[in-house]
Amino acid sequence: MPERVLPLIALFGRERKNLIPALQKVQEEMGYLSEESISEIAHFFRLSRNEVYGVASFYALFRFKQPGKHIIRVCLGTACHVRGGPRILEAVEQKLSLKTGETTPDYQFGLERVACFGSCALGPVMVVDKTVYGRMDTNRARKILDDYKSA
Repeated sequence: MPERVLPLIALFGRERKNLIPALQKVQEEMGYLSEESISEIAHFFRLSRNEVYGVASFYALFRFKQPGKHIIRVCLGTACHVRGGPRILEAVEQKLSLKTGETTPDYQFGLERVACFGSCALGPVMVVDKTVYGRMDTNRARKILDDYKSA
């Protein structure tokens, strides 16, 4: 682990002001902040693990569990909600046998719910990785997941 983390954070000075950019860089490269990476970051910045974890856990953008290869986000904003967003989310949960916030055991898929993508005219919306799928229905959601599984 140090051989992966140290080159990433060594780009930053040891000043505390560089902690968040260093956390962002590690997560960008590794997908999440593991316990080992938190330890390495703490050592580099001469902080306790608790201090580093306290900063990282304050911000919703940091993850502490390995994400899935494909991140599925289902919009549950008002427009998507009234057009069937909850049914789309339920179909995805059933298809992948997981709940919102979880990752499949093989780390192929992670599932998140989102308050709004700003694509209300396309509702209900599901996004897989960076691809937006609008005007979703449950059958189409299942078919899209099948396509990602077979890819």
